[in-house]
Amino acid sequence: MKIFTAAMVLAGFVTPLAAQWLEHRTPGIPRTADGKPDFTAPAPRTADGKPDLTGLWNMPIDTAVGNIAVRNVGDLKPADVQPWAQALVQQRSENFGKDNPRYRCLPQGPSYSTAGGMKRFLQTPAMIVILNDDLTYRQIFMDGRALESSPNPSWMGYSVGHWDGDTLVVESSGFNDRTWIHDGYPHTEALRMTERYRRTDFGHLELAVTFQDPGAYSKAWTVALHPHLVVDTELLETVCNENEDSGQQHWVGKVSDAEKSGVKLAPEILAKYVGVYKGQYIGGLRTVEVTFSGGTLFIAVNGGPKQPIFPQSETSFSGTGLVYQFTRDGQGIATEIVEGHVSGDYKYERQN
Repeated sequence: MKIFTAAMVLAGFVTPLAAQWLEHRTPGIPRTADGKPDFTAPAPRTADGKPDLTGLWNMPIDTAVGNIAVRNVGDLKPADVQPWAQALVQQRSENFGKDNPRYRCLPQGPSYSTAGGMKRFLQTPAMIVILNDDLTYRQIFMDGRALESSPNPSWMGYSVGHWDGDTLVVESSGFNDRTWIHDGYPHTEALRMTERYRRTDFGHLELAVTFQDPGAYSKAWTVALHPHLVVDTELLETVCNENEDSGQQHWVGKVSDAEKSGVKLAPEILAKYVGVYKGQYIGGLRTVEVTFSGGTLFIAVNGGPKQPIFPQSETSFSGTGLVYQFTRDGQGIATEIVEGHVSGDYKYERQN
């Protein structure tokens, strides 16, 4: 039996176009005496005194893996999710979220606001445009118009914005119900999304995204993010359907298959894998904490929820959608862990 053993890292399915612009110095930005960007400098302003959000922003990527039903979803509580929506989240979690629109090369709609990756903001008094690396875009109208009262549902919805002091407030609606919001959570066409952007200094944004959809959730819920500015590089396109083989035929199995196919290991073996492991991953440093409880090993990535992993051999484990391979010393104590993704293997060294 095959098990789909890789987190859906989009980078594994796309090949960005290399270009010399990747090392082009961004002109007109504040720099320190040694020539490095000064990200703590004051935030720039437009001619009319408004904060200028123009630039290339890196959204913090959610590096959690596995069961999407237990990931961080802001201040959303399980009791606030309608039964039909909770059942759909569980279903999507069990099959590794393989029906995610972005894995089918479709626009992500409202989830662009909370998904990882780089986005370019272009700001004018009448409109703010956000360009995504998959060639989709958003138009935020700043000319005082109201949201469409009877919109034709679309992938990217309709957005209008206004300034509340130094905070950009964006109201969006009119999304079709084929898109997801934040890791597999569904929505109806009544979804309304409110984003609040505040540029705290030259290099940092504070972003709060609130979802309101009475057909799926009993109350509004908010996800907070902290984008940071990216300079001296360029936005590259990632077109996931440019190859004939999308890899979909290999996405087989379920999360529960790992438990069913697991082997029994003695507790004293499992206990030697417990520890904190760190190493470089896409987007920066990654921390993997391994704990042992009730005869089962658990993985927590970057402080996220603990998720069980099941031994497929004495050193190989799965259960979150990834493969974890432990390297041991002569006493059987793990010294490092290798995390297997579609995009490759990533090695993390034990810290304690």
